[in-house]
Amino acid sequence: MSVRVHNLSFAYKNFILRVPELRFERAVVTAIVGPNGAGKSTLLETLAGRLRPDAGQVVLEARALPDWPARARGRALAWLPQSGEADGELAARDVVALGRLPHHGLLGGPTAADRAAIEAAMRDADCDALAERRLASLSGGERQRVLIARAWATGAPVLLLDEPTVHLDAPHQRRLVHALRERARAGATVVSVLHDLTLALAADRVVVLVDGRTCADGPPQDTALHAALRDASGDAIRVQRIDDPEGVRWVAYPAG
Repeated sequence: MSVRVHNLSFAYKNFILRVPELRFERAVVTAIVGPNGAGKSTLLETLAGRLRPDAGQVVLEARALPDWPARARGRALAWLPQSGEADGELAARDVVALGRLPHHGLLGGPTAADRAAIEAAMRDADCDALAERRLASLSGGERQRVLIARAWATGAPVLLLDEPTVHLDAPHQRRLVHALRERARAGATVVSVLHDLTLALAADRVVVLVDGRTCADGPPQDTALHAALRDASGDAIRVQRIDDPEGVRWVAYPAG
């Protein structure tokens, strides 16, 4: 499914997000980056339907987002907020099972397909060993893996992830980046807000927001994108190409 933003405007106190046109396509991993307060989370929450824009619209597969029935939207969009929303007394497996609610509803019971999706999501997020533990007893990284598994369990074709690598150690960050690529290759539309610019440059596409405006949009090898990242950081970073056995990659490092 594609997601399109058209003439979007959202005002909050002294901040205004304005995005004339932005489109997110299937089979592409897009990273949204920018300084603190640039509007990254606001944009993602608007894409997820969590915030209603003051003007303009978000279109999901040629249909305005508010026109989608709640359960259909829940099956189409998987949303991982920056601050995880879940009851700390729930067992990890029960938290992941919440991702299947749009499929069977509050009154329906989980099916064999639901249970299979839950187990697969927990394996993919490397939290299957935590299945019986209460969310409140988990470390920050363990909790984040459970919440990622909840997003995977929806089976949604659109994944909207706000800082998904928070609290994750390096091996699990690498595993997450690989999982996002795999889901995109399978046809998913993946949009993720990231602060780590090197992780963002592993995406297929990087969108840079500054002061509520899009100031750059391109693939990681784009020199204009590198210049925009440097400007957005206040000349605090540089971008460099690295050639290694796994192929070309781009890294951001502090300017000397």
